[in-house]
Amino acid sequence: MDHAIENNSNRNSKGLRLSKTILFKYDIKDKVKMVLEKNYLVLKAVVNPREGWEKEFKKMHQLGDHNLLIGDVFYDQHIE
Repeated sequence: MDHAIENNSNRNSKGLRLSKTILFKYDIKDKVKMVLEKNYLVLKAVVNPREGWEKEFKKMHQLGDHNLLIGDVFYDQHIE
């Protein structure tokens, strides 16, 4: 899918402006990873895969849903 991107010049650096549609579609928040290839560059959304986990763990604890699904030691396992 090809999209024209506006090049914004500011002295010695240049910026790219992406439409709100593109930002939403590819879940781009604050940062992108830029991969430079020979004749093109690739922009990838930077995501934190554990974002929101702390809040969810606290909620689980409050609901009493924080028990281990598998015990620390299996019954047929001996720790020496």
